[in-house]
Amino acid sequence: MKKTHIIIVLLLSVIWSCDKDLLDRDPVSEVAPENFFIKASDLELYTNNFYRMFPEEGIYNGDRAADNIIETTLSEEMRGARIVPTTKKNEGWSWEYLRDINYFLENYERCEDEAAKKHFGGVARFFRAWFYFDKLRRFGDVPWYEQTIDPTDEEALQKPRDPRGSVTDKIIEDLDFAIENLDDNTQAFRITKWTALALKSRVGLYEGTYMKYRGMDGYEKYLTASYQASEQLMNDSPYKIYSTGNTKEDYMVFFASHDAITDEMILARQFLTSQAVDHKANYYMTTSSYGRPGMPKDLVNSYLNADGSRFTDNPDHNSMSFTEEMTNRDPRLSQTVRAPGYTRMGENITLPPNMGATVTGYQPIKFVNEPQYDTYDESITDLPLFRYAEVLLNYAEAKAELGILTQADLDVSIKLIRDRVGMPNIQMAEANATPDPFMADQYLNINGANKGVILEIRRERRIELYMEDFRWDDIVRWKAGQKITRPLRGLYLPGAGEYDLEGDGDIDIVLYEGDAPDNQVDGIQYLKINSDVFLDADNLIDPHPTFNNRTFDEDKDYLYPIPRVELQLNPNLEQNPGW
Repeated sequence: MKKTHIIIVLLLSVIWSCDKDLLDRDPVSEVAPENFFIKASDLELYTNNFYRMFPEEGIYNGDRAADNIIETTLSEEMRGARIVPTTKKNEGWSWEYLRDINYFLENYERCEDEAAKKHFGGVARFFRAWFYFDKLRRFGDVPWYEQTIDPTDEEALQKPRDPRGSVTDKIIEDLDFAIENLDDNTQAFRITKWTALALKSRVGLYEGTYMKYRGMDGYEKYLTASYQASEQLMNDSPYKIYSTGNTKEDYMVFFASHDAITDEMILARQFLTSQAVDHKANYYMTTSSYGRPGMPKDLVNSYLNADGSRFTDNPDHNSMSFTEEMTNRDPRLSQTVRAPGYTRMGENITLPPNMGATVTGYQPIKFVNEPQYDTYDESITDLPLFRYAEVLLNYAEAKAELGILTQADLDVSIKLIRDRVGMPNIQMAEANATPDPFMADQYLNINGANKGVILEIRRERRIELYMEDFRWDDIVRWKAGQKITRPLRGLYLPGAGEYDLEGDGDIDIVLYEGDAPDNQVDGIQYLKINSDVFLDADNLIDPHPTFNNRTFDEDKDYLYPIPRVELQLNPNLEQNPGW
């Protein structure tokens, strides 16, 4: 059964409206520090509010913004259609949580419980790092505040943006404090030392590669911080890759589990029907009325064959039938999208892809469990915020980008991830000797002796972390924006005719032109060409035929614009380049 739900909406939020901004909130101490911050329970109660900063079902927003999940409507990022917002509403330029964190840090040392003071001080410093890492990724340079602001303090209110390098250093400083002071137990829904190490691993990799691929000096220290934090977690923590030895199901089961599997889950967002805390993953991926998400064909093509050879080395890889291309592949493919033989959890009826629920024909199933949770806002799978596999990937990538990766490093990182599904490990010498041309065409700015192995780590990262909110950030830090302007394609369906998508001899789809066929059979999907489905010149599904000439502005699109009203409120702020 579920663990007791963690209450993250704290009593203080009744007093502190989340509509207030850092720059216009009353500085009067809403909670008198001489009467609060005394007991361990006071510190816990206060810091519980910070957990509201974590995303809910937005766990896959970074995939929807980029080229991992294609929907009926393309994101503004994919269309190149972002504009400068007028106000800060839902645009990321919000500071209320920072004020709450800094208020806590100014007062928590009044606590009489030394152990609690140490731990919850670490919790607050973790969340300040989380807060600023979000701002850094979105806006680049941002003002750094580590104290509450009096509304009469014009100098603080008119503060200019601090350089991203100094902001990153402050984030690392906060995380180092958190690592030193947080409890080192394992709790799937609470911040611990291991969560702070995982975030430091993530921050260091992000900023290190962001700088490296823009020719900025000093990137090495961040990549070093990343792999060292990863290594500490790998050596000292109890985490491991979840595996029962069932290579055909373990990856899928891990994400469809009702309860976070704590072997691998470092931190998760908890969901409980009994507390009316649910999300929409099942509904999102099974209904025809909510985005119709689909995996793009270029990602399907990225999955290796089951023996570790490259699927795209076959010159016919774009003209195989669905059953052919799904056969003898990396088992994660059939555990991430509907493939021949797919059944819902708790049922034994095989189901082909539902073309009404996916625009590409490759229908995602990650996080999907029993049909009883298919209705809107009924899913209860705990969603990952940090898991051990990401740390292993960060470790390998950071070392590869520094030029110090060895085969032994891959053996203690990528190999563990691939062992779960019975896939061969990356062989560094082979990868560097013959870089995959398919992968190299996707990431044009990789050079040097480690080009091949970096490409393989990027392949692994996109596959393993699919739908976990990393893809947009990866595109940005690798300076690979042109990747998301590439053509978007789906299943190969060579024109009008009947198609068996399960290989069982039964017809699953009929494509037709002109009038719909008479005497339609229940259970068969009938799709009209150039109406229900569009095919390109190579007979691949084109989910967005009117958006095949998308653009990405290399000079501005890696960052988001600051809302206009904020520039008016603080004339010392400067807008991001190009906006």
